[in-house]
Amino acid sequence: QVQLVESGGGLVQAGGSLRLSCAASGSILSINDMGWYRQAPGKQRELVADITSGGRTRYAGFVKGRFTISRDNAKNTVLLQMNSLKPEDTAVYYCNADLLQRGRAMYANYWGQGTQVTVSS
Repeated sequence: QVQLVESGGGLVQAGGSLRLSCAASGSILSINDMGWYRQAPGKQRELVADITSGGRTRYAGFVKGRFTISRDNAKNTVLLQMNSLKPEDTAVYYCNADLLQRGRAMYANYWGQGTQVTVSS
């Protein structure tokens, strides 16, 4: 029924750019906070950036102005523009969101399946 689907990952050279997209689909009444997380092999999943329903943003320190998160509420989509990519950015990037399914009484938290980002040196 409701789900999050990421796209836009791939292989890029250091210094390059990628734009990740995450679209929520299904019978969705409302979306609250949305965010991007990443997980490298053998490491913990960590927050990259998130954005509230009102558009307020928060970024991890390692982004250092390189990434920008945004959302398109009409399309139920959250974007992550990644510039000046570094090899240490290599990870699986996951979309996360709080979704209210139509006909339900409570929000629930959802994860996307992840999209691989590989930055070569």
